[in-house]
Amino acid sequence: MSDIHSINEAINKRAGRKLLPSIAVSVFLILLVWFSLATYRALFALIVAIAVVLGIRELNRALTAADIHLPFWALATSSLGLSAATWFGGISGLAVATAIALPCLLVLQLPKGSENFVKTASASALTLMYLPFLSGFLILLARPHNGFERVMTFVVLVGCNDTFAYLTGVLIGKHPLAPKISPKKTIEGLMGSIVFATLGGSLAFHYIMDSHWWLGALAGLLTVFTATAGDLIESALKRDLAIKDMGTLLPGHGGIMDRLDSVLFAAPALWLALEIVRRAQDSGLL
Repeated sequence: MSDIHSINEAINKRAGRKLLPSIAVSVFLILLVWFSLATYRALFALIVAIAVVLGIRELNRALTAADIHLPFWALATSSLGLSAATWFGGISGLAVATAIALPCLLVLQLPKGSENFVKTASASALTLMYLPFLSGFLILLARPHNGFERVMTFVVLVGCNDTFAYLTGVLIGKHPLAPKISPKKTIEGLMGSIVFATLGGSLAFHYIMDSHWWLGALAGLLTVFTATAGDLIESALKRDLAIKDMGTLLPGHGGIMDRLDSVLFAAPALWLALEIVRRAQDSGLL
């Protein structure tokens, strides 16, 4: 028992996070996603919308400390509107709602005058695109009749990427991937995520999506590079703001934003890939 405790402490020290709480939170989140999809898929869209509002709240706090003030309530309202528009209107609903929300956010800044307008407007536009817009693709994944299979496949892909990048990096990682942005991320961790996300994607596409295994392998590779990009972008944001985590809501992970970082960038890529596959199948090319 003491050996297990020692190993756990060693991993915690090297990774900079507590392993067991991180596993517990991950299992809870997976079960929450599974339950929402298995009972009423619109519930999943609601969970995504709530998570995004919490993420905006975390980002608002971080930016406020840097003297950048977001219109939180306007962004939260826009986020709920984008989520509803996406669920009921699909990709067109997401696009039009975003096109309406962006100028509205800018107009709301006008009564405050021109001082800090560029800074606040830029931060508001970034937040709108980063959280409500990108999260809309999670809802798009869940929207079709096979939404359960699509989202659970996505969970497998992102889970394999994040888990094995973490474990491989902690156990054998020596060469930093982006030392100026995230010193703990390693090239070995990236290699681990490539191997296991490709394998996980192959299995998920075969057994969950009932599709070609090689499409899953390609989806795994796509997920690795988009999810890693999302992770590094949030790391750059946190480093610029001089903070370790965006929040403390999720033990072992940090805040909502720390859990959404890879998810937000991987979701649009997988949605597009699945749309291409669907249209290729409809036309008889696959």
